[in-house]
Amino acid sequence: MACCNKDLCKKESTCLEKCVYVSNPYLTTMKDDILYHFDLGTRTHDLPGMFGDVKFVCVGGSPWRMKSFAQYMNVVLGLGCATADIPDICAHTDRYSMYKVGPVLAISHGMGIPSISIMLHELIKLLCHAKCSDVVAFRIGTSGGIGVQPGTVVVTRVSVDPCFNPCLKQNVMGMTMSYPTALNECLAQEMLKCSKELNKFDTILGTTLCTSDFYEGQARLDGAFCHYTAEDKMNYLRCAYEAGVRNIEMESAAFAAMCNRSGLPGAVLCVTLLDRLQGDQICSSHEVLTEYQERPQMLVGRYIKKKFCNK
Repeated sequence: MACCNKDLCKKESTCLEKCVYVSNPYLTTMKDDILYHFDLGTRTHDLPGMFGDVKFVCVGGSPWRMKSFAQYMNVVLGLGCATADIPDICAHTDRYSMYKVGPVLAISHGMGIPSISIMLHELIKLLCHAKCSDVVAFRIGTSGGIGVQPGTVVVTRVSVDPCFNPCLKQNVMGMTMSYPTALNECLAQEMLKCSKELNKFDTILGTTLCTSDFYEGQARLDGAFCHYTAEDKMNYLRCAYEAGVRNIEMESAAFAAMCNRSGLPGAVLCVTLLDRLQGDQICSSHEVLTEYQERPQMLVGRYIKKKFCNK
């Protein structure tokens, strides 16, 4: 099975120029491909005209965060102001929100692997239908840290499952499929470089634990149900730390696996809102949390600006 994202350190041309994002022979037999959850389609919309110039895709959990990111990129790229009312391309559906600013596409994906997986299927098909090439993908979000200070941005080197295996396992027609979840190392290093240039907050490389749940799946003691002890929790989190895990969230495995399957270079950048070794509840003020959430978008924005201005 083909591994990861292309090597951005290499200068030679890649197969992305031939638009091999999808791997489904049945798509070529369809007269119309309806991207249902985006409220877009190949027959109803001029997808190459709308999206053909996209070079950067950034996804995140909440619609508000993605609109905020689009407005931020409006300023960073000199295309408009931070208060611009950028239209939601998916306004006629209540599943996801999508905003476009120049070559940047920002899309919300909701919470958890099922939600982001649906979105990524339709996003990858959209990029192919729009005849996009050399696209770089990012996921920005929040997470719980393990042994790191709140506010630290963790750039994911590899996403692991709750048993610390570097793969996403998916049941397809009763068969278990396993997909690798390593992310593009060169792109991750670029994110670290951007952080050093900004010199405003700590950014580290680390392994990310991807779970299917916010409470029991992340060994919390504050959910509606808890059948394990506080000692069990701490032992598990310490094992995670020893395995290289520095943060926990719920989408990175699906993002990494689908980047690998499609050939999209991808990076995951999540800010930590707390250190799970110190507790389970997020107690920082709204103002502090808002500032934390801006940190990943600052790194992605700097990377995009450098690439955009070098065109």
